[in-house]
Amino acid sequence: MDCIIVDDETAARAIVEQLCDTTPDLEVVATFSNAVEAIKFLNQNSVDLIFLDIHMPGFTGVDFVQTLKNPPKIVFTTSDTDFAIEAYEYEAIVDYLVKPITRERFTKSIQKVNSTAIRQEEPKQNNKQNGKEDLYINIDRRLIKLKFEDILLVAAKGDYITIKTQQKPYKVHTTLKKIKEKLPERTFLQIHRSYIININRIIDIEDNSVLIDKNVIPISRSNRPELMRRLNLL
Repeated sequence: MDCIIVDDETAARAIVEQLCDTTPDLEVVATFSNAVEAIKFLNQNSVDLIFLDIHMPGFTGVDFVQTLKNPPKIVFTTSDTDFAIEAYEYEAIVDYLVKPITRERFTKSIQKVNSTAIRQEEPKQNNKQNGKEDLYINIDRRLIKLKFEDILLVAAKGDYITIKTQQKPYKVHTTLKKIKEKLPERTFLQIHRSYIININRIIDIEDNSVLIDKNVIPISRSNRPELMRRLNLL
């Protein structure tokens, strides 16, 4: 689960980042000292979770939430308990952590985030089990049919993804998150914030990377345990 931290206090950002680093399946992809920079980042990137300070100069955490059209899950972090009621008026707000944040309370918050994500993913899971074995992509106003079994990997860069097959790569204007919803989970796995792979196409795994065809793909620390679980290890 990719996350960002937004807090104007250096020490507060460091504490949350340390808690994230010691939490399985949680990866900090960026930290920000102000909300404006975070918004610029989110305009180009997608994350699963935001740790967001409420009191920041010029642009509060509540202002930040109101600017996001499709916000990910958000956990507020603050020393002011007076905002607790207001925070839960927004659907994206999953929890509210009061500083100083303890390990025990942080763990409970992540459990709440995970349980919320599972409930939201259930309809998507059903859609992926509808028996379809292919998808169509729009290339230069042509709809091209790709069989799932022919897809080696999907790589994201900016506003585009590249779907690599053994025949050729296809560049599509969409996000990794959107195509992930279309791919069957039994075959495909996101192993890095920028990569989804066909696990049936893995040739070799060494250290923190996998080899698929001639492509060396990095494995993020948070995604490695799930990859190992999915493999048929001897």
